[in-house]
Amino acid sequence: MINIEKVRSTFPSLSLKDKNGNQVIYLDGPGGTQVPSNVIDAISNYYKKYNSNTHGEFKSSKETDEIMNSMREKISQFLGAKNKGCISIGQNMTTLSFSLARALSNKFQKGDEVIITELDHEANRGPWETLKNYGIKLVEVALMNDGTLDYDDFRKKINKKTVLVAMGMSSNALGTVNDFNMIRKISSKYNSLLLLDAVHYAPHFSIDVKSIDCDFLLCSAYKFYGPHVGFLYCKPNLMNTLDTERLLVQDQLAPYKIETGTLNHAACNGVSAAIDFISLIGSGSSYREKLVSAYKKISNHEYKLASNLYSQLKSLNDIKVIGQDFSDKNRTPTVSFIHKRYSANEICKKLAESNICGWDGHFYALKAIQKLNLEKIGGVTRLGVSIYNNIEEINRTVKVISKM
Repeated sequence: MINIEKVRSTFPSLSLKDKNGNQVIYLDGPGGTQVPSNVIDAISNYYKKYNSNTHGEFKSSKETDEIMNSMREKISQFLGAKNKGCISIGQNMTTLSFSLARALSNKFQKGDEVIITELDHEANRGPWETLKNYGIKLVEVALMNDGTLDYDDFRKKINKKTVLVAMGMSSNALGTVNDFNMIRKISSKYNSLLLLDAVHYAPHFSIDVKSIDCDFLLCSAYKFYGPHVGFLYCKPNLMNTLDTERLLVQDQLAPYKIETGTLNHAACNGVSAAIDFISLIGSGSSYREKLVSAYKKISNHEYKLASNLYSQLKSLNDIKVIGQDFSDKNRTPTVSFIHKRYSANEICKKLAESNICGWDGHFYALKAIQKLNLEKIGGVTRLGVSIYNNIEEINRTVKVISKM
């Protein structure tokens, strides 16, 4: 069980109040979480003690080398990867996706097919759309009205021409968790590469890339209490088969060959601190065991709050909750809904008046919102539970909505 007050005390921003004395409530986690003190300190301390470029002979440069190596190792533990050599770093997940798409365009052939889904964030759709320029066919898996993917449609569309399946582990707009293990089992029969977008999944559940057997996985640390840094997992030895766009003078081998320009070392130190923060919630004899243990506690805490939020909203006559219910714990703690009389933007404005943070719109999952016929009404209101939320915040939020 999580000591929620102890956890909350580590987030400085949670103490902020508006001019009316309302303490801030952050239910905007799907758009980026708040940051604990140890992450803030790690970023600040880097500039105070280590600020330097890498690969020099002097002390601060060598210390920066160690910081970067340590971060890659911690990310590999975070993902259950073989080692730090599988982890590439970038500005964000989207830029890494475009870089990877360009590299794969040199590997794929005209007439090959790539499968994407109607549920995905545009960061895992747009990069693959560019492959059409190389004669590669893009195939979409349909989204059903309940917010889940049509897996029968997937089975019909995958074939011997399918070279890549790119899908999210979960939906940032609806909270749906996709059956990526089943997708891997089927795609492996066709020798198709599997790429997973873990950005919305990673804050809530532990990941084991070796168990999933995915070829690529992309993620962003700002969704799990860290700064804006993206990272790419690539199955061992696979990266070195790709013709990536890179400078002649940079390292030509994995994991560096897809990284362009100087990385944000201070932010990378913050990524390590964010993973440390999660590990301290768990228990175990190894760093990996602590992370897995922590996520069991995190997902249980978040599920209880999100299912309560779902139930309270569903009981309101003017509210229609979009997506799956919470009968299955295999769902992220994201609740999206529409109001019969108010737009999503109007609801978020009303919440903001009480210092409650939520989001409205399509959240870059434009295709999904369009498919569900929600774009014309301004999309949905999205509330997302994170580790630092409590039941009082849920009740206060529902009270504001119920009075509209």
